[in-house]
Amino acid sequence: MLDGKNVVLGITGSIAAVTVVELAHELRRRGATVRAVMTDAAEGIVHRDVVSYATDAEAVTELTGAVEHVELCGKDGWADSCLIAPATANTIGKIAGGIDDTPVTTTVTTALGAGIPVVVAPAMHEGMFDHPGVDANLETLETWDIAVVPPRIEEGKAKIATADTIALETARATEPNPLAGAHVVVTSGATAEPIDPVRVLTTQASGRTGRAVAKGIYENGGQVTLLHNNEAVSYADVRSVETAAEMTEAAIETASEADALVSAAAISDYTVEPADEKLPSGADLSLDFEPTAKLVDSVREAHPELPIIGFKLESDSESLPESARMLQERVGMEFVVANDSTALGGDQTAVEFVFEHETWSFEGSKAELGQKIAEQLEQVT
Repeated sequence: MLDGKNVVLGITGSIAAVTVVELAHELRRRGATVRAVMTDAAEGIVHRDVVSYATDAEAVTELTGAVEHVELCGKDGWADSCLIAPATANTIGKIAGGIDDTPVTTTVTTALGAGIPVVVAPAMHEGMFDHPGVDANLETLETWDIAVVPPRIEEGKAKIATADTIALETARATEPNPLAGAHVVVTSGATAEPIDPVRVLTTQASGRTGRAVAKGIYENGGQVTLLHNNEAVSYADVRSVETAAEMTEAAIETASEADALVSAAAISDYTVEPADEKLPSGADLSLDFEPTAKLVDSVREAHPELPIIGFKLESDSESLPESARMLQERVGMEFVVANDSTALGGDQTAVEFVFEHETWSFEGSKAELGQKIAEQLEQVT
């Protein structure tokens, strides 16, 4: 995700500076090389030796005749991107006003002048974050194409975003954006068909694959609408749905303004007429199953020209490629990702990419699969 990329991590004097060790490790885990620049106020919260250990490089705490800011973020400098995390209200105001009186603000100014992507992750009390001056300063930064990572508003504080979210936004800013301008709808997870007010028919899908696909598309510059029954995420506009019918209706609606659909959800194949009251426990019962409409067929009928990518899940791995090919041909999909039921719920997967004239295999993490699908979407959006 950040393989081979050089990231300057600017640390300012928010108490959230205590999280930079985790953040530095997350950036490095994703392949980045990290070098830190610190303000005096930041050093009062986290020791430079701790930061140097976390980044595996000596932290810059003052600018000397070696012009460290130019060496790092000049036009021929070391950095591929410059991340300020945490960013205080004071530093945000200085960046917006072009004031260079700390190693961090001078490094940011140098990066902006050199065309190096800059990412800012604010952290402060909620009252400060809501100040009209801070809001205006953040708007100024965004007009300069600085990526602002929204904080988490909790307990009266604008807490710094999670390390995962900041790393994702840094990757999106650092890497090329081949899907820039593309809007992709992704279905994810399981649906649930109510039997009565407390019981449902559902599948064992966790939604990890769908979320990985959505994240991969976002990281590559795309706009994502995610249809699932899970919590909100930072990288997509989430439409919460529960039943197969709700997901199909939402897919048809959102696909009208989309450039592609990725149908990764494990949608219930059957539904029942739900009882108004809880069915008695221990009684002999029979349920009348009715087949649900196939989401991809419904979307194809409503949007004949829309590129669709499908998933095919079977318990019989030998018949899976043939089933995937039949699905690809019936719906007219760009390709189908075929995987057997052993992939449900885990972090790893092994799949076949089934195209009209070729098939190839992929094995790895679901996050890596999301990236592979995003790469293929470049060809159809």
